[in-house]
Amino acid sequence: MTRDFTFSRRTFLDRVLTASAGVGMAAAAPWAGVAQAEPTGSDRVRLGVIGTGDRGRALIQNILKTRNCAVAAICDPYAPHLDKARALVPAGTATFTDHRAMLDARGIDAVVVATPLDLHARHSLDALDAGLHVWCEKAMARTIKDCGAMITGARSRSKVLQIGHQRLFNPTYLNALKRAKAGEIGEITQVRASWHRNRNWRRPVPPGSNLDRELNWRLYRARSAGLMTELATHQLQVANWFMDGLPTRVMGSGSIAFWKDGREVYDHVALIYDYFDGRKTIYSSLLNNARYGCEEQIQGSKGTIEPELGRIYMETPPGSVPALARMRKDVQAGRKGAIPIGGATWFPELPVTTPGDSLGWGEYDETMLQFEGFGEAVRSGKELPGLLRQAYHASVASLLGEQAMDTQQAIAWPSDLIPV
Repeated sequence: MTRDFTFSRRTFLDRVLTASAGVGMAAAAPWAGVAQAEPTGSDRVRLGVIGTGDRGRALIQNILKTRNCAVAAICDPYAPHLDKARALVPAGTATFTDHRAMLDARGIDAVVVATPLDLHARHSLDALDAGLHVWCEKAMARTIKDCGAMITGARSRSKVLQIGHQRLFNPTYLNALKRAKAGEIGEITQVRASWHRNRNWRRPVPPGSNLDRELNWRLYRARSAGLMTELATHQLQVANWFMDGLPTRVMGSGSIAFWKDGREVYDHVALIYDYFDGRKTIYSSLLNNARYGCEEQIQGSKGTIEPELGRIYMETPPGSVPALARMRKDVQAGRKGAIPIGGATWFPELPVTTPGDSLGWGEYDETMLQFEGFGEAVRSGKELPGLLRQAYHASVASLLGEQAMDTQQAIAWPSDLIPV
């Protein structure tokens, strides 16, 4: 049976709860059930965006779609990025080249941090010190220690800290989780996830400039963990979510296998995350083959969910008939066909090719939805429950994966993480 959703410009609550209401969702996605109020008058939460590169500009475009947030200021020290962002926002929007000047100028309620990973903690903590709420891109920070400092900083100041894991707001994923919690695919024992691309990830640098480490920060260890923090953190969050738990350890192998251009981060990673009772997440990411793209396979004893593709597949598709029973029906119906008497005793166990069942697609944008959720959190002064925990553990998992590959040893899940 196909289950589709139609989403219009309704409230954040309506759009998310359409998918998430049901068995087990209160525990798995508590933020989806937080009551939302319509904005009073024409007031919107005023956001100052720090970082207006490609990702920052994409966030600005999503913020402009929301019903409860507005871009009140933009900031970037790199003029070409700032000029492109200025073209997206209303005329007269305050513009800065230094984030501290933006914080000192006031006029905003919260900050959006879309800067290179190694700057996340500094920019977030500066904003919190200025009495502002913070929405920060994933991964949280370059080190586990800095991830914890961001949480401590927000909690000690009673401010909202939200991290950009948009799948937590995607109604297709929420419906997938609802059906998994209802037991439709049985006991989940493995998650397979991959994010494969075929491009070098290197951005052009103006001739004669020394901006390589500024514009290509993803390629250098001091600034990024590469594939682990820029891509894997999304899917590790999904794995933890569906596993309803945290890894016990991680092992892996990483290499610069293809793009030998002076980069310091791996262009090919393969990892195994162990969970309680022997369950596993198997993850791979590479930058020279895009055949399998971005996908997650949630594998249970009764079926498989592929939320990125919006499909659910059962191990025994409805209406399937065992071979002997099918042959008996053919004989009874007078249908003729060859019956093999001898030959191969083994046949390849090929992937299931049934079309599966739709998990629902609709007219929504999960990045916009997460900003509407953030707007409501800022308005109430209370973080959406459970979100920060998911983000923190996903960032920790990605950084532990980097450690496992670097040391070529299995790394245990830390016992001293900040409780969230």
